[in-house]
Amino acid sequence: MSAIAGLYNKDKVTVTIEQISRIMEPLTQYPADDIQVWNKENVFIGCHAQWITPESVNEQLPYFDYERQMVITVDAIIDNRQELLERLQLDREERKVVSDSLLILLAYQKWGEECPKYLNGDFAFMIWDKKQQKFFGARDFSGGRTLYYYNCFSHFAFCTMIAPLLNLPFVSETINEEWIAEFLVIAGMVDVVDTTITPYKDIKQLPPAHSITVTSGSISLKRYCMLKSESTLYLNSDEEYVEAFQEVFQEAVNSRLRTHKKVGAQLSGGLDSGSIVSFASRKLRQENKQLYTYSYVPTANFNDYTASHLTANETPFIKSTVNYVGGIKDYYLEFQGRDSYSEIDNLMDITEIPYKFYVNSFWLKGIFEQANNHGVGILLNGGRGNLSISWGNALNYYAVLIKRLRWIHALKEIGKFSQNVGSGRKRVISSVFKLAFPIQLINSDSRTGTDSPLINPDFAAQTKVYERISKHGFDRLGKSVLRDPYELRKQHFEQLCQWNASNTLSTKLSLRYALWKRDPTNDVRVIRYCLSLPESQYVQNGLNRALIRRATENLLPDDVRLNMKVRGVQGADWVFRMIPKWAEFKNEVDRMCNDNSFMRIVNHKKLLEAKAQLKEDVMPEHAYSNHLKVLMDSLIMYRFLN
Repeated sequence: MSAIAGLYNKDKVTVTIEQISRIMEPLTQYPADDIQVWNKENVFIGCHAQWITPESVNEQLPYFDYERQMVITVDAIIDNRQELLERLQLDREERKVVSDSLLILLAYQKWGEECPKYLNGDFAFMIWDKKQQKFFGARDFSGGRTLYYYNCFSHFAFCTMIAPLLNLPFVSETINEEWIAEFLVIAGMVDVVDTTITPYKDIKQLPPAHSITVTSGSISLKRYCMLKSESTLYLNSDEEYVEAFQEVFQEAVNSRLRTHKKVGAQLSGGLDSGSIVSFASRKLRQENKQLYTYSYVPTANFNDYTASHLTANETPFIKSTVNYVGGIKDYYLEFQGRDSYSEIDNLMDITEIPYKFYVNSFWLKGIFEQANNHGVGILLNGGRGNLSISWGNALNYYAVLIKRLRWIHALKEIGKFSQNVGSGRKRVISSVFKLAFPIQLINSDSRTGTDSPLINPDFAAQTKVYERISKHGFDRLGKSVLRDPYELRKQHFEQLCQWNASNTLSTKLSLRYALWKRDPTNDVRVIRYCLSLPESQYVQNGLNRALIRRATENLLPDDVRLNMKVRGVQGADWVFRMIPKWAEFKNEVDRMCNDNSFMRIVNHKKLLEAKAQLKEDVMPEHAYSNHLKVLMDSLIMYRFLN
């Protein structure tokens, strides 16, 4: 794992010591096992390395291959090493010690600019091809590592972080209003739909699943990967589907355990993280290693206000998983005295950009801190599980069966499902029919009252933001125009913007705390397998998320594996934690609402309506109130612009 950087003076002016220092100096805030640079005339390449895998210890980066006349710097962990070793036909002795960076370089030599298609893992890399006088690089399919760049007629510079690029005298700090506009309009956790832009006009970002080629006279980006369900996989039995899944998922988990440090995992009381922990612990036991788990729990004095089918404290389910799986050292973290509001400046210092994940910000960062204190190098996570390994919405599937006139099968499934969730059969049938035959209400899509964009209408028109987001399938409220869950899932894997924000956070937390977040549910082999399955594998015998429930039989306790009655809600206490800071929060909201320059970009009326809600006494139940979302999104942007 590394922060990589480089500079190419296309006008053939020699790179100076001052330029190298300006790029590398901002990276010294991050821990490093080694810092090295390579410089030849008008080209400079640097690496601020953190050794995570056994092969990375004492690795030479940047690495200059004299025979091939190429220089490479990487921020990468490659997961399909064995496959690459076979394809590249390396001898057996070399296979034991070959680094991931050399594998990438050899892949480039063999396949040229097509090489990213053959790489599986989290990576960002750049290669200076001296013979062809060009830079070539790529970012993995979901953008697991960041890569920013600046380009003009005389300079090309790149880095894992934004700050080193801003430190160059020829790079302006001018704010990119298109980025700001998209951030204000887009709903949910997506920051912007255009994955090439950043909050700074001069600095671009290499999008996920793209490669980049730079010469003295040109720059080009190319998408090399598109995740689609090409065809449906048909096997002879349900058992064969489960066995095939277990094989591909175990391989994905195993390849993410490769570290000379300790292995940790974020663990909730659910299926995604639980399945990862169970598969990982099974492998680690063979190596006499222990798995460290980190679970966020609300503070002890928090009274859970959520509905009966929800729980803010998943500790009983977590402990059940820990005891059943074994080989685990478990930690339950309250983060007493920490809250989303107090963490804004610190999180923005880490991410370098505004963010929307404030509900969980303090504990996401806190888990990295704790894992780092314990010497963990790999932190497992199941962030993409809902759309891959644990896909399967029963009610939507039953609606499909009804529309296909498969009534008998649907009614049998609904009966079993009703028992599993503890709900009346008539109630479930009613819900299914509403999904199968939705009533279209007149003017149901109107945009009035509080259901209006956060952006100032004039600023929206000036930046033409609605035209841009509509091309990506978003409406004027920043929501997908799609409503069908199957189409939404398809869109999710095809759109590059869906995971850019969360992976930006992961990269930068990784560098700050010298450990790497790894997600087996995001393995491209796992995703392709999951996309190939018939929907009946995901919903059957009254079970939603049926594939992962069947695949973890005898690996997870049944009270977790078959739980369909209670769902965990993380971050439900974020407002409760802010109560001691409430006066400070309200004062800052007042200052923000009276800042005329800020009102130029936000919807003043919407902001004042949200502010008016603060006259009521604050209650923990306000955690998911729209007015607080409006105020927090605005405050984070306000802080960034100031």
